[in-house]
Amino acid sequence: MTTPAAIRTLLSRERRPGDLVFAVFFLAISVFLLSQIGTESKWVKGTGTVAQPMFWPAVSLLGMTGFALCHFFGAVVSPRMAGRLGEVLFWVRSIEYALWFMAYVWIVPTVGYLPSTVIFSTLLCLRVGYREKRFLAMAAVMALAVVIVFKGFLSVKIPGGQLYEHLPDGIRNFMLLYL
Repeated sequence: MTTPAAIRTLLSRERRPGDLVFAVFFLAISVFLLSQIGTESKWVKGTGTVAQPMFWPAVSLLGMTGFALCHFFGAVVSPRMAGRLGEVLFWVRSIEYALWFMAYVWIVPTVGYLPSTVIFSTLLCLRVGYREKRFLAMAAVMALAVVIVFKGFLSVKIPGGQLYEHLPDGIRNFMLLYL
């Protein structure tokens, strides 16, 4: 349970070591996206303002850039605390999970949806620290359930793996259609 002291610590102005780095990053991305709007969307003659293809994306990007500017200025004037690099490195660590997902997407066409999902769910279970056999078994069962629901019941079209080509005909067809 969160205590009032913990809430005050979370809300205090002193707990912001990486705020400036985040503000600069967010501002740079929003300015870049705003600079690209002319190449990604059009303003059509004879169409009402609100119905323009460029109108709502422009509104959202202007808002995003405005709030990013406010955040940046707020970060500049707020007191700095030690630990900015540590916090930024903590943020960068989250990229690891995006890399896990990219590896999963890369390996599915080769190994197949079912084996890849079971392998990656158990590996991620190990990665986050669950080492007991019951947790690994639950991760594998959950992966199997996900595959059955997505391919069997929802009929999501996911290409079969190249590994499936080496299976006997009947099993290969079942794996391609349902797993």
